[in-house]
Amino acid sequence: MQGVWRELAGLVLPVDCAGCGRPRTELCAGCRRALVRDGRGARRVRPRPGPAGLPRVWAGAPYADEVRAVLLAHKERGALRLAGPLGAALAGAVRRVRGGGRAPVLVPVPSARRAVAGRGHDPVRRIARAAAADLRRSGAGARVLPVLRQCRPVADQAGLSAPQRLANVAGALEVPGAARRLLTGAPVVLVDDLVTTGATLAEAARAVAVAGGRVAGAAVVAAPRSAFESNWN
Repeated sequence: MQGVWRELAGLVLPVDCAGCGRPRTELCAGCRRALVRDGRGARRVRPRPGPAGLPRVWAGAPYADEVRAVLLAHKERGALRLAGPLGAALAGAVRRVRGGGRAPVLVPVPSARRAVAGRGHDPVRRIARAAAADLRRSGAGARVLPVLRQCRPVADQAGLSAPQRLANVAGALEVPGAARRLLTGAPVVLVDDLVTTGATLAEAARAVAVAGGRVAGAAVVAAPRSAFESNWN
């Protein structure tokens, strides 16, 4: 219900740009360009040190400035209509994942139930659906399968070191038995809003592989500049 009320309020109340604060626009043209990068495409990122089992990862934009502000507005402040441009950035990263020519299955990294309840929505799943819609409009094709779930509690990752994050999420994700057959055939692209150490994506890749899925790679909206393999201009 929180998400519904936020969407209704956004229709009638004046808003400022989530990226730069420019009045009376939820996302100005400049911040939209910073997020989607004028169609120039995503780039490969590699956390250092990367955890074992981390698939190849592409990011749509650097996690800084306007992009960081937009992600936080969607995730923590319920600016749900930002899922569209965030999904476009994610779709750009998905397009860079090579899965043998078949339409990919987008598997979002799950949020903890308490986090979803507190926010009133699941931000990664919402962005994944927007990305799939963007891909279908361009003829690329994609579908979202939210089959991953947490099988044990994990601590908040904020403030944890890379080794602590690995230990925190190790063995924490699974694909329930009934959902495993849905992963057969098409390449799986793991999707998330942000990659930092790569621990969660590596755990997600392990869980999908155990369930019999074939992980073609991972795509995220944003990553720290330090993770980009080439300079972002």
